[in-house]
Amino acid sequence: MAKKEKNVIEGYLSEAGIRINGRNPWDLQVHDDRLYGRILAGGSLAAGESYMEGWWDAAKLDKFFEKVLETKLNERFYRSFPVIWLGLKNKMFNAQTVKRSYKVGREHYDRGIELFSRMLDKRLIYSCGYWKNTETLDQAQENKLDLICRKLELKPGMRLLDIGCGWGGLLKYAAENYGVKGTGITVSKDQANYSRESCKGLPITINLMDYRKLNEPFDRIASVGMTEHVGAKNYKAFMKAASRCLKDDGLFLVHTIGSNCSVTHTDPWIEKYIFPNSMLPSLAQLTDAAEPFFRMEDLHSFGPYYDRTLMAWDQNFRNTWDELQEKYDEPFYRMWRYYLMSSAASFRTRQIQLWQILFANPSRKTMVETIR
Repeated sequence: MAKKEKNVIEGYLSEAGIRINGRNPWDLQVHDDRLYGRILAGGSLAAGESYMEGWWDAAKLDKFFEKVLETKLNERFYRSFPVIWLGLKNKMFNAQTVKRSYKVGREHYDRGIELFSRMLDKRLIYSCGYWKNTETLDQAQENKLDLICRKLELKPGMRLLDIGCGWGGLLKYAAENYGVKGTGITVSKDQANYSRESCKGLPITINLMDYRKLNEPFDRIASVGMTEHVGAKNYKAFMKAASRCLKDDGLFLVHTIGSNCSVTHTDPWIEKYIFPNSMLPSLAQLTDAAEPFFRMEDLHSFGPYYDRTLMAWDQNFRNTWDELQEKYDEPFYRMWRYYLMSSAASFRTRQIQLWQILFANPSRKTMVETIR
Protein backbone atom coordinates (compact mmCIF):
# COMPACT_ATOMS: atom_id res chain seq x y z
CA MET A 1 0.00 0.00 0.00
CA ALA A 2 2.82 2.41 0.94
CA LYS A 3 4.45 1.90 -2.46
CA LYS A 4 1.17 2.55 -4.25
CA GLU A 5 0.59 5.74 -2.25
CA LYS A 6 4.13 6.88 -3.07
CA ASN A 7 3.53 6.26 -6.77
CA VAL A 8 0.39 8.41 -6.69
CA ILE A 9 2.17 11.34 -5.01
CA GLU A 10 5.20 10.88 -7.25
CA GLY A 11 2.95 11.09 -10.30
CA TYR A 12 1.29 14.27 -9.06
CA LEU A 13 4.61 15.94 -8.30
CA SER A 14 6.16 14.98 -11.64
CA GLU A 15 3.50 17.08 -13.37
CA ALA A 16 5.01 20.10 -11.61
CA GLY A 17 8.61 19.10 -12.33
CA ILE A 18 9.18 18.10 -8.71
CA ARG A 19 11.09 14.92 -7.88
CA ILE A 20 11.12 12.97 -4.64
CA ASN A 21 14.61 13.19 -3.11
CA GLY A 22 15.87 14.95 -6.23
CA ARG A 23 18.73 17.46 -6.52
CA ASN A 24 16.81 20.59 -7.43
CA PRO A 25 16.16 23.09 -4.62
CA TRP A 26 12.39 22.71 -5.12
CA ASP A 27 12.46 18.90 -4.94
CA LEU A 28 10.73 17.11 -2.07
CA GLN A 29 13.11 15.52 0.44
CA VAL A 30 11.17 12.82 2.28
CA HIS A 31 12.28 11.77 5.79
CA ASP A 32 9.31 9.54 6.67
CA ASP A 33 7.62 7.23 4.18
CA ARG A 34 4.30 7.54 5.99
CA LEU A 35 4.08 10.98 4.36
CA TYR A 36 2.43 9.75 1.15
CA GLY A 37 -0.61 8.16 2.75
CA ARG A 38 -0.96 11.01 5.19
CA ILE A 39 -1.16 13.62 2.42
CA LEU A 40 -3.57 11.55 0.32
CA ALA A 41 -5.89 11.29 3.32
CA GLY A 42 -5.53 14.78 4.78
CA GLY A 43 -4.63 17.10 1.89
CA SER A 44 -3.15 20.51 2.67
CA LEU A 45 -3.66 20.17 6.43
CA ALA A 46 -1.63 16.95 6.46
CA ALA A 47 1.04 18.48 4.22
CA GLY A 48 1.53 21.41 6.57
CA GLU A 49 1.46 19.37 9.76
CA SER A 50 3.90 16.78 8.40
CA TYR A 51 6.29 19.58 7.42
CA MET A 52 6.06 21.02 10.94
CA GLU A 53 6.94 17.57 12.30
CA GLY A 54 9.98 17.23 10.03
CA TRP A 55 8.63 14.50 7.76
CA TRP A 56 9.75 16.37 4.64
CA ASP A 57 11.72 19.38 3.43
CA ALA A 58 12.56 21.41 0.33
CA ALA A 59 15.70 23.55 0.12
CA LYS A 60 13.70 26.37 -1.50
CA LEU A 61 10.27 26.04 0.03
CA ASP A 62 8.87 29.02 -1.88
CA LYS A 63 9.96 27.45 -5.19
CA PHE A 64 8.33 24.16 -4.22
CA PHE A 65 5.03 25.94 -3.56
CA GLU A 66 5.41 28.01 -6.72
CA LYS A 67 5.59 24.86 -8.85
CA VAL A 68 2.69 23.23 -7.00
CA LEU A 69 0.47 26.26 -7.49
CA GLU A 70 1.45 26.91 -11.11
CA THR A 71 0.26 23.43 -12.05
CA LYS A 72 -2.72 23.59 -9.65
CA LEU A 73 -1.70 20.42 -7.83
CA ASN A 74 -3.28 21.84 -4.69
CA GLU A 75 -6.70 21.55 -6.34
CA ARG A 76 -6.37 17.74 -6.32
CA PHE A 77 -7.05 17.86 -2.58
CA TYR A 78 -10.04 20.21 -2.51
CA ARG A 79 -12.24 17.23 -1.67
CA SER A 80 -10.20 16.12 1.33
CA PHE A 81 -12.13 15.79 4.59
CA PRO A 82 -10.59 18.88 6.30
CA VAL A 83 -11.60 21.10 3.36
CA ILE A 84 -15.12 19.70 3.16
CA TRP A 85 -15.66 20.00 6.92
CA LEU A 86 -14.39 23.59 7.05
CA GLY A 87 -16.65 24.57 4.14
CA LEU A 88 -19.72 23.02 5.76
CA LYS A 89 -18.96 24.56 9.15
CA ASN A 90 -18.63 28.05 7.69
CA LYS A 91 -21.87 27.68 5.74
CA MET A 92 -23.78 26.63 8.85
CA PHE A 93 -22.21 28.99 11.39
CA ASN A 94 -20.90 32.54 11.54
CA ALA A 95 -17.25 32.01 12.48
CA GLN A 96 -16.63 35.75 12.86
CA THR A 97 -19.25 36.85 15.39
CA VAL A 98 -18.34 39.66 17.79
CA LYS A 99 -17.33 37.11 20.43
CA ARG A 100 -15.31 34.97 18.02
CA SER A 101 -13.60 37.95 16.38
CA TYR A 102 -11.12 38.17 19.27
CA LYS A 103 -9.78 34.66 18.66
CA VAL A 104 -7.40 35.74 15.89
CA GLY A 105 -6.07 38.46 18.19
CA ARG A 106 -5.25 35.96 20.92
CA GLU A 107 -3.88 33.22 18.68
CA HIS A 108 -2.00 35.20 16.03
CA TYR A 109 -1.34 38.84 16.83
CA ASP A 110 -0.62 38.14 20.51
CA ARG A 111 2.16 35.65 19.71
CA GLY A 112 4.71 38.11 21.07
CA ILE A 113 6.20 41.46 20.13
CA GLU A 114 9.60 39.74 20.07
CA LEU A 115 8.55 37.91 16.89
CA PHE A 116 6.95 40.78 15.02
CA SER A 117 9.51 43.43 15.96
CA ARG A 118 12.27 41.29 14.46
CA MET A 119 10.38 40.15 11.38
CA LEU A 120 8.70 43.38 10.28
CA ASP A 121 9.99 46.85 9.36
CA LYS A 122 10.83 49.53 11.92
CA ARG A 123 7.18 50.72 12.05
CA LEU A 124 5.78 47.18 12.56
CA ILE A 125 3.57 47.30 9.47
CA TYR A 126 2.11 43.81 8.98
CA SER A 127 0.71 44.19 5.46
CA CYS A 128 1.97 44.47 1.88
CA GLY A 129 4.64 47.09 1.18
CA TYR A 130 4.59 49.37 -1.85
CA TRP A 131 7.92 48.61 -3.54
CA LYS A 132 7.75 51.18 -6.31
CA ASN A 133 11.20 52.85 -6.66
CA THR A 134 12.71 51.22 -3.57
CA GLU A 135 14.66 48.11 -2.56
CA THR A 136 14.22 48.27 1.24
CA LEU A 137 11.37 47.00 3.41
CA ASP A 138 11.35 50.12 5.59
CA GLN A 139 10.94 52.40 2.59
CA ALA A 140 8.37 50.13 0.93
CA GLN A 141 6.20 50.32 4.04
CA GLU A 142 6.62 54.08 4.36
CA ASN A 143 5.67 54.38 0.69
CA LYS A 144 2.50 52.38 1.42
CA LEU A 145 1.55 54.53 4.40
CA ASP A 146 2.04 57.72 2.44
CA LEU A 147 0.10 56.29 -0.51
CA ILE A 148 -2.86 55.64 1.80
CA CYS A 149 -2.67 59.10 3.31
CA ARG A 150 -2.61 60.75 -0.13
CA LYS A 151 -5.48 58.61 -1.43
CA LEU A 152 -7.54 59.64 1.60
CA GLU A 153 -6.67 63.30 0.97
CA LEU A 154 -5.76 63.79 4.63
CA LYS A 155 -5.53 67.34 5.95
CA PRO A 156 -4.59 68.78 9.36
CA GLY A 157 -7.34 68.47 11.94
CA MET A 158 -9.20 65.64 10.21
CA ARG A 159 -10.35 62.65 12.26
CA LEU A 160 -9.02 59.35 10.90
CA LEU A 161 -10.37 55.95 11.95
CA ASP A 162 -8.19 52.87 11.43
CA ILE A 163 -10.24 49.66 11.62
CA GLY A 164 -7.76 46.97 12.59
CA CYS A 165 -4.94 49.36 13.46
CA GLY A 166 -2.22 46.78 14.14
CA TRP A 167 0.63 48.25 16.13
CA GLY A 168 -0.47 51.81 15.31
CA GLY A 169 1.93 52.50 12.44
CA LEU A 170 -0.53 54.14 10.05
CA LEU A 171 -2.11 56.36 12.69
CA LYS A 172 1.26 57.46 14.00
CA TYR A 173 2.53 58.25 10.49
CA ALA A 174 -0.65 60.15 9.59
CA ALA A 175 -0.59 62.18 12.82
CA GLU A 176 3.08 63.09 12.47
CA ASN A 177 3.07 63.84 8.73
CA TYR A 178 -0.48 64.99 7.97
CA GLY A 179 -1.59 66.50 11.27
CA VAL A 180 -4.67 64.32 11.77
CA LYS A 181 -6.32 63.08 14.95
CA GLY A 182 -6.63 59.32 15.01
CA THR A 183 -8.66 56.51 16.50
CA GLY A 184 -7.64 52.89 16.08
CA ILE A 185 -9.42 49.68 16.98
CA THR A 186 -7.98 46.18 17.25
CA VAL A 187 -8.98 42.77 18.66
CA SER A 188 -5.43 42.14 19.91
CA LYS A 189 -4.49 43.10 23.47
CA ASP A 190 -0.78 43.15 22.57
CA GLN A 191 -1.39 45.48 19.63
CA ALA A 192 -3.57 47.81 21.71
CA ASN A 193 -0.98 48.06 24.50
CA TYR A 194 1.94 48.58 22.11
CA SER A 195 0.05 51.17 20.04
CA ARG A 196 -0.91 53.23 23.09
CA GLU A 197 2.70 53.36 24.21
CA SER A 198 4.07 54.04 20.72
CA CYS A 199 1.58 56.85 20.04
CA LYS A 200 2.01 58.63 23.37
CA GLY A 201 2.00 62.41 22.97
CA LEU A 202 0.02 62.27 19.74
CA PRO A 203 -3.75 62.90 19.36
CA ILE A 204 -4.43 59.18 18.96
CA THR A 205 -6.83 56.88 20.83
CA ILE A 206 -6.58 53.10 20.68
CA ASN A 207 -9.53 50.88 21.60
CA LEU A 208 -9.76 47.12 22.05
CA MET A 209 -13.07 46.52 20.29
CA ASP A 210 -14.95 44.93 17.40
CA TYR A 211 -15.80 47.11 14.40
CA ARG A 212 -19.52 46.44 14.85
CA LYS A 213 -19.48 48.51 18.05
CA LEU A 214 -18.32 51.68 16.23
CA ASN A 215 -20.70 54.64 16.24
CA GLU A 216 -19.01 58.06 16.01
CA PRO A 217 -18.21 60.40 13.09
CA PHE A 218 -14.91 60.45 11.19
CA ASP A 219 -13.67 62.40 8.17
CA ARG A 220 -11.72 59.44 6.80
CA ILE A 221 -11.58 55.70 7.45
CA ALA A 222 -8.91 53.14 6.59
CA SER A 223 -8.83 49.39 7.09
CA VAL A 224 -5.48 47.79 6.28
CA GLY A 225 -5.11 44.01 6.40
CA MET A 226 -8.23 43.46 8.51
CA THR A 227 -10.94 42.61 5.96
CA GLU A 228 -9.44 39.11 5.72
CA HIS A 229 -10.90 38.48 9.20
CA VAL A 230 -14.43 39.76 8.51
CA GLY A 231 -15.96 36.70 6.82
CA ALA A 232 -18.53 36.28 4.06
CA LYS A 233 -21.47 36.45 6.45
CA ASN A 234 -20.33 39.83 7.76
CA TYR A 235 -19.13 41.91 4.80
CA LYS A 236 -22.37 43.88 4.73
CA ALA A 237 -22.15 44.53 8.50
CA PHE A 238 -18.56 45.70 7.99
CA MET A 239 -19.55 48.15 5.26
CA LYS A 240 -22.56 49.30 7.25
CA ALA A 241 -20.38 50.06 10.29
CA ALA A 242 -17.95 52.11 8.19
CA SER A 243 -20.82 53.95 6.48
CA ARG A 244 -22.40 54.75 9.86
CA CYS A 245 -19.18 56.47 10.95
CA LEU A 246 -18.20 58.27 7.73
CA LYS A 247 -19.04 61.94 7.28
CA ASP A 248 -20.85 63.16 4.15
CA ASP A 249 -17.69 64.18 2.28
CA GLY A 250 -15.71 61.20 3.56
CA LEU A 251 -13.48 58.58 1.98
CA PHE A 252 -12.97 54.97 3.06
CA LEU A 253 -9.92 52.93 1.97
CA VAL A 254 -9.87 49.13 2.20
CA HIS A 255 -6.46 47.48 1.82
CA THR A 256 -6.96 43.71 1.64
CA ILE A 257 -5.66 40.43 0.34
CA GLY A 258 -8.22 39.10 -2.13
CA SER A 259 -9.35 35.87 -3.73
CA ASN A 260 -9.88 35.44 -7.47
CA CYS A 261 -13.20 33.72 -6.75
CA SER A 262 -15.84 33.94 -4.04
CA VAL A 263 -15.26 31.45 -1.23
CA THR A 264 -16.59 30.90 2.27
CA HIS A 265 -13.52 29.46 4.01
CA THR A 266 -9.73 29.45 3.95
CA ASP A 267 -7.19 26.63 3.72
CA PRO A 268 -7.55 24.21 6.68
CA TRP A 269 -3.88 24.49 7.68
CA ILE A 270 -4.00 28.30 7.65
CA GLU A 271 -7.25 28.15 9.64
CA LYS A 272 -5.79 25.87 12.32
CA TYR A 273 -2.29 27.27 12.76
CA ILE A 274 -2.08 30.84 11.44
CA PHE A 275 -5.33 32.82 11.04
CA PRO A 276 -8.33 31.20 12.77
CA ASN A 277 -11.74 32.22 11.44
CA SER A 278 -10.24 33.96 8.42
CA MET A 279 -11.05 33.98 4.72
CA LEU A 280 -10.10 36.04 1.68
CA PRO A 281 -12.82 38.19 0.10
CA SER A 282 -13.40 38.42 -3.62
CA LEU A 283 -14.11 41.69 -5.40
CA ALA A 284 -17.65 40.49 -6.08
CA GLN A 285 -18.27 39.92 -2.37
CA LEU A 286 -16.83 43.28 -1.35
CA THR A 287 -18.56 45.37 -4.00
CA ASP A 288 -21.88 43.62 -3.41
CA ALA A 289 -21.63 44.38 0.31
CA ALA A 290 -20.55 47.98 -0.32
CA GLU A 291 -23.20 48.80 -2.92
CA PRO A 292 -25.94 49.98 -0.50
CA PHE A 293 -23.50 52.22 1.38
CA PHE A 294 -20.66 53.49 -0.84
CA ARG A 295 -19.60 54.53 -4.31
CA MET A 296 -16.33 52.96 -5.50
CA GLU A 297 -13.84 55.56 -6.70
CA ASP A 298 -10.65 53.57 -7.32
CA LEU A 299 -9.26 50.03 -7.45
CA HIS A 300 -5.50 49.52 -7.20
CA SER A 301 -4.03 46.01 -7.51
CA PHE A 302 -0.41 45.31 -6.56
CA GLY A 303 -0.36 41.71 -5.35
CA PRO A 304 3.16 40.90 -6.69
CA TYR A 305 4.55 43.37 -4.14
CA TYR A 306 3.37 41.01 -1.41
CA ASP A 307 5.75 38.34 -2.70
CA ARG A 308 8.67 40.73 -2.09
CA THR A 309 7.27 41.74 1.29
CA LEU A 310 6.94 38.15 2.48
CA MET A 311 10.41 37.23 1.27
CA ALA A 312 11.81 40.21 3.21
CA TRP A 313 9.91 39.11 6.34
CA ASP A 314 11.27 35.58 5.93
CA GLN A 315 14.83 36.89 5.65
CA ASN A 316 14.41 38.95 8.81
CA PHE A 317 12.86 35.98 10.60
CA ARG A 318 15.70 33.65 9.65
CA ASN A 319 18.38 36.24 10.41
CA THR A 320 17.11 36.74 13.96
CA TRP A 321 16.14 33.15 14.77
CA ASP A 322 19.08 32.81 17.19
CA GLU A 323 17.43 35.47 19.34
CA LEU A 324 13.88 34.19 18.86
CA GLN A 325 14.51 30.53 19.66
CA GLU A 326 14.78 31.35 23.35
CA LYS A 327 10.99 31.74 23.25
CA TYR A 328 9.90 29.77 20.14
CA ASP A 329 10.69 26.13 19.36
CA GLU A 330 11.69 24.30 16.17
CA PRO A 331 8.13 23.27 15.17
CA PHE A 332 7.16 26.95 15.41
CA TYR A 333 10.11 27.88 13.16
CA ARG A 334 9.00 25.35 10.56
CA MET A 335 5.35 26.40 10.87
CA TRP A 336 6.14 30.10 10.45
CA ARG A 337 8.38 29.58 7.43
CA TYR A 338 5.74 27.31 5.85
CA TYR A 339 3.23 30.15 6.27
CA LEU A 340 5.53 32.82 4.83
CA MET A 341 6.79 30.77 1.89
CA SER A 342 3.43 29.33 0.86
CA SER A 343 1.96 32.83 0.99
CA ALA A 344 4.81 34.29 -1.09
CA ALA A 345 4.30 31.63 -3.76
CA SER A 346 0.55 32.27 -3.79
CA PHE A 347 1.12 35.93 -4.66
CA ARG A 348 3.94 35.11 -7.09
CA THR A 349 1.65 32.84 -9.09
CA ARG A 350 -1.26 35.32 -8.81
CA GLN A 351 -3.44 32.79 -7.00
CA ILE A 352 -4.31 35.59 -4.58
CA GLN A 353 -4.22 39.37 -4.93
CA LEU A 354 -3.68 42.57 -2.96
CA TRP A 355 -6.15 45.41 -3.50
CA GLN A 356 -6.58 48.93 -2.28
CA ILE A 357 -10.19 49.94 -2.85
CA LEU A 358 -11.21 53.55 -2.32
CA PHE A 359 -14.85 54.15 -1.48
CA ALA A 360 -16.66 57.48 -1.13
CA ASN A 361 -19.78 58.43 0.71
CA PRO A 362 -22.45 58.64 -2.04
CA SER A 363 -23.27 62.18 -0.94
CA ARG A 364 -19.74 63.33 -1.78
CA LYS A 365 -19.70 65.52 -4.92
CA THR A 366 -15.96 66.26 -5.12
CA MET A 367 -13.98 64.27 -7.71
CA VAL A 368 -11.36 61.88 -6.34
CA GLU A 369 -7.97 61.98 -8.07
CA THR A 370 -6.26 58.68 -8.92
CA ILE A 371 -3.11 58.40 -6.80
CA ARG A 372 -0.27 55.98 -7.50
